[in-house]
Amino acid sequence: MTTPTRSPSPSSSSSTTSVHVTALDGLVNVNSLFTIAVFVGLSLTTPGQKSLEMKSACDADINHARRLLVFEVVSFSFFLFSSLVAQGLKLAINLLNSKDVDEAFRAHINLTVLKFGMLGSAIGSVMGCVFLVLSMVNVIEIRLGIISCGSRSTVRAVATLITLVSSGLVIYITTVFYAFSRG
Repeated sequence: MTTPTRSPSPSSSSSTTSVHVTALDGLVNVNSLFTIAVFVGLSLTTPGQKSLEMKSACDADINHARRLLVFEVVSFSFFLFSSLVAQGLKLAINLLNSKDVDEAFRAHINLTVLKFGMLGSAIGSVMGCVFLVLSMVNVIEIRLGIISCGSRSTVRAVATLITLVSSGLVIYITTVFYAFSRG
């Protein structure tokens, strides 16, 4: 005895695609906020800046400024990659598959392509966050003093940053993999 297979109704296909578009919109919006953070980090530091620790041994050297610049550029690159992939997927959903203006969120897109595209975009966002944290550690060291100096302010700021962002990333990564294993 065979069980009948149910083909998805047009309304379920439409709502599923709408959820994907909404998720992609959210990803692009968050990446935009992180991109702003990249430029704020760059604007807050200048080479040769004295730390607030008031000990010359605690001042960051020029290598901290170089690493900051490299980490900011790499972070920006990952966020831009992630946003471009997400925007490309949205474009594919909205242009290739809707023939009527009223069907802007109905799509017949290859789910494997959609999943891998969304996964690639999510990985880009995660990597952008990792490099943004690395750059923020350099900003903290330039402003408050290097970690090896033992400044309480520096150690607390770096510990808080790493703890909260890594916790958020673990939750994000877990949620992404859960969603892809179920969908």
